[in-house]
Amino acid sequence: MDDKQIKYFSEKLRAWKEELVNEATKTVDGMHEEKAQFADPTDRASMETDRNFLLRIRDRERKLISKIDKALERIEDGTFGICDECGEDIEEKRLEARPVATLCIHCKTIQEEEEKLKQQ
Repeated sequence: MDDKQIKYFSEKLRAWKEELVNEATKTVDGMHEEKAQFADPTDRASMETDRNFLLRIRDRERKLISKIDKALERIEDGTFGICDECGEDIEEKRLEARPVATLCIHCKTIQEEEEKLKQQ
């Protein structure tokens, strides 16, 4: 991978992380401001359901931020875009779709097939 591609993915990952952190901050700020009291138990239950759903999304995003940080570390140490399993280059199309990918499409397919077999 050349320097131009590395710079592109670094900027893409940093922007993605910044967006996720901003959304998390908005969520936390919104929860601090949210002190609504509902007389109707149904309204309260609906609000709690929405809040729980939002918190699950933010938890997934927190995990994604960790993967983004690891991808940025791989950029720094020169291993970004190299499959952890076979050592081959990960296709640029795959990295474009999933910049935090650590496996080439071939190794990822094998991993998913093995997971399906374990579930049976």
